[in-house]
Amino acid sequence: MISIKINNINFLVKKNISLLEACKVVGIFIPRFCYHEKLSVAGNCRMCLVDNGIKLVSSCTAVVEDNPQVFTDTPAVKKARENVVESLLLNHPLDCPICDQGGECDLQDQTKLFGGDYSRFFIPKRGVEDKECGPLVKTIMTRCIHCTRCVRFGTEIAGVDYFGTLNRGSSTEISNYIPTLFDSEISGNVIDLCPVGALTSKPYAFKARPWELRIVESIDLSDSLGSNIYLNFKETEIVRILPKNNISLNENWISDKARFSYDSLKNQRLISSFVKDKRNEKKLKWNSVLNLLRNSIHTKKFTFIIDEDLDMTSINLLKKIRNEYPKNVKVKNINSSSNNFNSNFINNEVKDLNKEITNCFLLSSNIKIENAILNTRLRSKYLNETFNLFSLGLKSKSTIPVKTMNLNIKSIFDMAEGKSKILSKIFANTKTPLVILSSALEKRIKNIDSLVNVFKSYIPSSIILNLKEKSNSKGLSLIGGIKGWNTADINVSDTICFVNLEENITVKKILSSFKGDIIWMNTHYSDILMDLDEVTTVSALSYYEEENLFINLEGRPQKTLKGINGPESARSLRKVFAQLLDKKLYTSKSFNHIIELLSSFDLKKKTSIVSFTNQENTKTTFSTYPLKSSIEDFYRNNNFLKNSIVMAECSQENRKNNTNF
Repeated sequence: MISIKINNINFLVKKNISLLEACKVVGIFIPRFCYHEKLSVAGNCRMCLVDNGIKLVSSCTAVVEDNPQVFTDTPAVKKARENVVESLLLNHPLDCPICDQGGECDLQDQTKLFGGDYSRFFIPKRGVEDKECGPLVKTIMTRCIHCTRCVRFGTEIAGVDYFGTLNRGSSTEISNYIPTLFDSEISGNVIDLCPVGALTSKPYAFKARPWELRIVESIDLSDSLGSNIYLNFKETEIVRILPKNNISLNENWISDKARFSYDSLKNQRLISSFVKDKRNEKKLKWNSVLNLLRNSIHTKKFTFIIDEDLDMTSINLLKKIRNEYPKNVKVKNINSSSNNFNSNFINNEVKDLNKEITNCFLLSSNIKIENAILNTRLRSKYLNETFNLFSLGLKSKSTIPVKTMNLNIKSIFDMAEGKSKILSKIFANTKTPLVILSSALEKRIKNIDSLVNVFKSYIPSSIILNLKEKSNSKGLSLIGGIKGWNTADINVSDTICFVNLEENITVKKILSSFKGDIIWMNTHYSDILMDLDEVTTVSALSYYEEENLFINLEGRPQKTLKGINGPESARSLRKVFAQLLDKKLYTSKSFNHIIELLSSFDLKKKTSIVSFTNQENTKTTFSTYPLKSSIEDFYRNNNFLKNSIVMAECSQENRKNNTNF
């Protein structure tokens, strides 16, 4: 700690931090435009000037040790800030009434606080041509104040040199060197970074003003990280999603599919339950739906097929239904190669990436599209530390220099066991190696625990993160006891209930061979239902429309909160399953249902860090398929995203840039 005097008051602050950070710690507000906590220091807006007793210095570049005494509110400082604001407004258009940034614009706020009440200049304002960034980011570059936040974000965080500073002096502008798509999975974060209305959201354009919006906290379920978000909704419609700062998870970034996929709530929604036969469709009331499900469960061979996006309470209730009717009811995972990855010692968290890690091994993973936010953390380590990335699988695009080796699974076992001449030496010489597994690797190894055991027994300090593909894959594996589907189970069933599944090849394969009754329990309609002669559809609520519990990839339980009301005829899946058991579901005001869920886990077994599972007697088999990512399209990898028009546009634009050569 070091002593510093700010406005004649002594404070103790950390060494080697800037004056701006010191003032922020002690609660003194310093205005700024170009400075941002997660970006490098540019020092070009000059709004953060302070007086060190000798001259005015920019507080974002000045270090505490060199300036033991500063003043933040002297007449000279106030006049300097007024001049800076006046110069920024020289070419800024007077279009605040039609600007989407109005009401939360830093330039508006600081003009009101520090600006003057008149301008000394009466020259024509300069105009700048707008840029095309794709279907997500709207640009009005005449409003740009050249803070260069977007330039630094693209270079340092996103790893895409899309924006740059062109020309000099009064002709300076932010532009792209070559007109192209802002090809990044986190491009929407420049909207939050821009302090003015130069970069705004296209889907949000002219929808609402900030003071009209209500805010609800929630989590992102488009991947397994569970990034924290804010839902902004006007009346009965979500109009915007913003990141919630969480240092241990997503910091203050979110992916584009978390930010822009909310329009899926309005597209192809199942607004009512109905029965379709060869002749017509008949709407069903909820009492009829429940009676139909009860009769099927009591009298027929009934199979629930679920996905790893289903919430914890619903999964637990389905297990209880299966235990209540063991002869009639089965619960299967749509992922037929599910391993229920339950290694006893996998307790590594995202915050473990802050440790000193020099080497990272990606096993059959393209982290850029599988988990874009984790990729930003790895890129930050690469820029600030000595960090090497080894990808064991097919080559893929990356924002970090990667040493790619197209190995098979046997070679990975050899590396972990010390039999590989090059890789084993690198792995053994790393004090804390980082190993990142993907869901694709689980599909290629029957007993993946054996591989993880080898890594941990070879170097116990190694950090292992398993990038689950779905939002609640970890939760499903923690509950356990739900295996993947197989043809034998389907053939002996009289009724199959598809619970919240996406339209994919596996579902079509089951439907093409099944001759019994079909129940489609989902939030959205599917085109494959049109080809069926007889089907019963049940309308469900989405995770934006009710409270649910999910477990992210590090085992962290998180809850979604109700933001809006769903369709009038839609119901919560967990309440439907509770009524099938004739049991009263606990209210959201009580934590009893969470306690009940936790009591269903074998916590002593799951949280043991020291013990290792003995895999000597367990046969490990693996396939010879190439090691590649399980996600082909970043924007359309689950049921919710596939019904989003904005995500479809992004996917289409992204495919235009891809070639086979």
